[in-house]
Amino acid sequence: MVLAGIVLSAFNLRTAVTSLTPLLDQLEELFGFGSTMTGVFGMLPSAAFAVFGVATPAIAHRIGLERAALLSMLLAAAGLVARSMAGGTSGLLVGSVVALAGMGMGNVVLPPLVKRYFPDRVGAISTLYITVLQFGTILPALVAVPLAAAAGWRISLGVWSLIAVAAALPWIGVLLIERRKDSALARRHDHAVAAGDEAPELSAPPARGKASRSSLAWGMALMFGMTSLITYSMFTWLPKLMVEAGASPAFGGTMVALFSTLGLASALLMPAVAVRVRNPFPIVLACAACHVGAFAGLLFAPMAAPLLWVALLGLGPSTFPLALTLINLRTRTPAGSAALSGFMQGLGYALACLGPLLFGILHQATHGWLWPFAMLTASVVVLLVGGWLACRPRMLEDSW
Repeated sequence: MVLAGIVLSAFNLRTAVTSLTPLLDQLEELFGFGSTMTGVFGMLPSAAFAVFGVATPAIAHRIGLERAALLSMLLAAAGLVARSMAGGTSGLLVGSVVALAGMGMGNVVLPPLVKRYFPDRVGAISTLYITVLQFGTILPALVAVPLAAAAGWRISLGVWSLIAVAAALPWIGVLLIERRKDSALARRHDHAVAAGDEAPELSAPPARGKASRSSLAWGMALMFGMTSLITYSMFTWLPKLMVEAGASPAFGGTMVALFSTLGLASALLMPAVAVRVRNPFPIVLACAACHVGAFAGLLFAPMAAPLLWVALLGLGPSTFPLALTLINLRTRTPAGSAALSGFMQGLGYALACLGPLLFGILHQATHGWLWPFAMLTASVVVLLVGGWLACRPRMLEDSW
């Protein structure tokens, strides 16, 4: 039952993002908002993940990982339903915030649940978790436009709430079983928790230094942040760019799905590659080249070879799983890993919020794509600087 809860919850962690972006062009016409508001919708995911990455541990320490997982799925379901019933831009915005709050909580509580209930299968369950999460990113983008054409945009946005409700049911079952103190689940739970702390897995060991004093940590934050900035900008704007180039809205959604599919491949392969390379900066250079090639193709000849441009665009964010892998490769202690992860993801997601919004402001101001892509190209330069600092073979504890 715990496994079912983890898998179903993982599927829900990105549905609010990619079920909306292929429909933003249609919703923009319906509700009359402009490119700047489209950028606001694009920045919400990274903003929610940053805020709830900080807030969720305190919630989980108080109510427990299992209840926090249940709460995350209930929030996701409620937000998705509210968004599908929206009568205007504010309703879409509020529903998105609630849904993404739940998904941001899920990002934090699912990995320690894997560690608590499957300590001897962490690698296998984590791979399953990542794979299902990526399928939950791909499928909504693929079916959003066809489903909206067949049943309306409200159904297209709201149908994903059913999977969030389904993900909540196993956690309800787990909590009911844990009330029976003679059950194996109750014994596992009681063994894991501590007095006054229902989620000790989320307690960071005390650090002897500050990550902010290390150029390694700043490099990691810049690499992670610029990768996320580019990724969420493209999640938001790729469908509209394709439609303006002459493609159908369904084709735009399919391109988002292809973009996400290549993210799955890199998420599964990059950790195995990174641990075998002393200095993985050549990988960062290759990712930057993919980004720049994709930007040039999408800007100057978007319909000449769209599959090629989007394939390059999907390979560029391989620096995301690389950054996550380097957290453990560039630290010696659990305290170092926790400090580096917190600094990297906190600052990184804060920087990522700017991407979709700036892209929209520049597009609205210039009525073209040149300056928005110039902004993304500048982000690639910052990514290279961060990658050079992050990839040099050294340890955080030596420089913090």
